[in-house]
Amino acid sequence: MQTIDDYISRHTTAEGELFASITRDTYLHVINPHMLSGQVQGELLRMFSRMVRPRRILELGTYTGYSALCLAEGLTDDGELLTIEHNDELEDIIRHHLALSPLGNRIRLIIGDAKEVLSPFTFHLSPFDIVFIDADKREYCAYYELVFPLVRDGGFILADNTLWDGHVIDPAYDHDKQTLELRRFNDLVASDPRVSQVILPVRDGLTVIYKHPASTPTNMNR
Repeated sequence: MQTIDDYISRHTTAEGELFASITRDTYLHVINPHMLSGQVQGELLRMFSRMVRPRRILELGTYTGYSALCLAEGLTDDGELLTIEHNDELEDIIRHHLALSPLGNRIRLIIGDAKEVLSPFTFHLSPFDIVFIDADKREYCAYYELVFPLVRDGGFILADNTLWDGHVIDPAYDHDKQTLELRRFNDLVASDPRVSQVILPVRDGLTVIYKHPASTPTNMNR
């Protein structure tokens, strides 16, 4: 019997040979391959980037490069994507996957802890049009506060895994550190008057956050 996920997948644009090969490679060689964005979320990221037409994108959590390459498809002709991955064991496979795409040379990979990489430059980097947060779930609140000044007014923050397989509403996970942090993150964003936000029940939950221009009263967006 088909599931709603099966139905959605069949009615979403196929991922294409490049992304299918990244998926196969990830499942063959990397631990926890379910962390891959995959066809449906990948297509959503691609479409979102095409709508925004960003010049600069920041990604926290590269994994094997699938989401970075999806987001890069919407970049302006002079655009670039900066992606930061903490796990240095993934560097070779990331660089291999990026090299498979003509967009790979528009993506700058840094291996390191996102907080350590970004903190010294918080007020000196050119602003980003889109920031995609998909790194350590126990650090989501810290990431949010860190990247917020880096997002241009009218820009977007996307946060992955914000429903956490439903654990965010399950009392059985009241002592799980990742679940607790994602609950705090969701509450933080929902109470932040500087933004508007929506959680999309895609894959494991994707939150889309719009940063209001500083001069725009928040009640005009309601």
